[in-house]
Amino acid sequence: MDRIYRTDPWLEPYKDAIEARCERLEEEASAIRGDAASLSDGVNNHLYYGLHHDAGSWVFREWAPNATRIYLTGDFNNWKKAPVWALQPLGNGNWELRVPEFMMHHGQLYKLFIEWPGGGGERLPAYATRVVQDPDTKAFCAQVWDPAPYAWKNPSPLAAKPGFAPFIYECHIGMSSEEEKVADFDWFRENVLPRVKRLGYNVLQIMALQEHPYYGSFGYQVSNFFALSSRFGTPEQFKALVDAAHGMGIAVIMDLVHSHAVSNELEGLGRFDGREDLYFYPGEAGHHPAWDSRCFDYGKDEVKYFLLSNCKYWMEEYHLDGFRFDGVTSMLYWDHGLGTDFGDYSIYFGEGVDANAVAYLGLANRLIHEINPAAITIAEDVSGMPGLAAPQEAGGIGFDYRMAMGIADHWIKWIKEKGDEQWSPGEMWYELTNKRADERTVSYAECHDQALVGDKTIIFRLIDKDMYFSMDQAGFNITVDRGIALHKMIRLVTAATAGNGYLNFMGNEFGHPEWIDFPREGNGWSFSHARRLWSLTSNPALPYGKLEAFDARMVDFIKSRGLLAEAPVLLRADEEKKILVFRRKNCIFALNFNPTASFGDYGFEAPDGNWTLAFSSDDPEFCGFGRLPGKEAHLTVDGRLYLYLPSRCAAVYEKTK
Repeated sequence: MDRIYRTDPWLEPYKDAIEARCERLEEEASAIRGDAASLSDGVNNHLYYGLHHDAGSWVFREWAPNATRIYLTGDFNNWKKAPVWALQPLGNGNWELRVPEFMMHHGQLYKLFIEWPGGGGERLPAYATRVVQDPDTKAFCAQVWDPAPYAWKNPSPLAAKPGFAPFIYECHIGMSSEEEKVADFDWFRENVLPRVKRLGYNVLQIMALQEHPYYGSFGYQVSNFFALSSRFGTPEQFKALVDAAHGMGIAVIMDLVHSHAVSNELEGLGRFDGREDLYFYPGEAGHHPAWDSRCFDYGKDEVKYFLLSNCKYWMEEYHLDGFRFDGVTSMLYWDHGLGTDFGDYSIYFGEGVDANAVAYLGLANRLIHEINPAAITIAEDVSGMPGLAAPQEAGGIGFDYRMAMGIADHWIKWIKEKGDEQWSPGEMWYELTNKRADERTVSYAECHDQALVGDKTIIFRLIDKDMYFSMDQAGFNITVDRGIALHKMIRLVTAATAGNGYLNFMGNEFGHPEWIDFPREGNGWSFSHARRLWSLTSNPALPYGKLEAFDARMVDFIKSRGLLAEAPVLLRADEEKKILVFRRKNCIFALNFNPTASFGDYGFEAPDGNWTLAFSSDDPEFCGFGRLPGKEAHLTVDGRLYLYLPSRCAAVYEKTK
């Protein structure tokens, strides 16, 4: 396989830096692997630390090199620091306690009390796999979790699909109910998962699974990295959800937060054994200036083992099919990418790069794909670092995909800053298709980010206050008609030009209105905007059900034809008429963004063949005006195809002969 600096001449000056990254990755992988057969065999911290059964006893271990004394306290010993519950030092900062199995039982609560020079305090074990919150005091405790083993029924659907193209349904369990509450895993499995299947998405990307003290953080301020958030239910309920998804042919990946940790000390890893830098970089480097959180020391062996074991734990315990790594830009650069203009390749290989984080991400990708070669890893990165999603054999870091984050930003920019007559098909095409040839990408028009408090969903930005009063299909409103038309066109052109995958956030497929805002003091702790209004799609007087039907048709068409396996080819970007036409495999997508003008017999160069209308955004079943006849066929004449293109309409033609 060619190295990335051979396929991209702009990388040639950084050949030595790329090779140095590869050499470091191999050295660190070899050191972790040791005499074991694989990297995965050398990463098992989660099986050593924390609470486990061992030969008729409970054994508990913790790493706390600055501690002078550690006690296990809980409701099994009245929360007392008794000598029988004191951990014994093993050396190298490790501590251990063994007690007979009858002394601790399923469901009991516990914490550590760690003493260090000059102080001490309660802490939750770093490797706790179950953490619960007291409904009255709001305090968190670890919990002994020892149920009967879950009986898995369905294998991962990824194993037999080497040519898999991900159509990702991004979701949040807690806000998946229409009721103003925190929904649970069972609710999602029974009510939302069948909807995901019906819509045609084949990957479920779940947010906020790692335990986090503040619900409103959207799960990005993690305190307990091995603990499934108990506010959504039990581990067994989550396993049932994953199992059911697999039975429907849907892969399940999670948002994995290894980019930072919550600063909390009572709930998290902050000053765990009295030291500021146990898990985190010393000094300023250990504090994230924008997120008020702690930054991991990716160069410390114990931290690498902690995070790598975390990847392995989630995959093996919950049968997950991969991860979307959050905040990768923040990991890659010492300044976290804050205020940096990534317009110069030297930034990707200079002193501003945290080489420890680069090596860790390479190790994590190698480990994950050793465990499951078909696993999905996705990097959330805004910097565009070359090689991030290139294979390690080519000199890359090894992610399967990177998020094409600039696309969503441009849609918001065009909607906010430009009138419809200023939209440029050429600029649109460039932003939608400008991707590195050596990397795979996941495109999206909007994810959860675009609708967070202070912003809006695309359709709400297009229609705004008229969504409250003018959505009845029996009436006529030019603002609503424009918003509905552009909502469909934006989603279709984004999906149809996607590099290798497509993502949608839960509810946006039908044009979910308004914004996302979790309960907080500023909104009176309201759940009004932390839920999904599914009932909108079942009201025949409203357009939401038809928008959902369009999304399902779009996903099914692109997926069933395998269109993402071949790059799109531009046929026409007409700046004057505001028309964009492109081909992908044996399909032509013709989009007329003109706000007022329709065009009859619009001609453009096209491959020879008979082209039949497969569907259009103007179909009445999709809340359109029916201006295009169903199954309309057109023959290429002298190398040109002529189509009728109504205003604000996207039409999809398929070659039939």
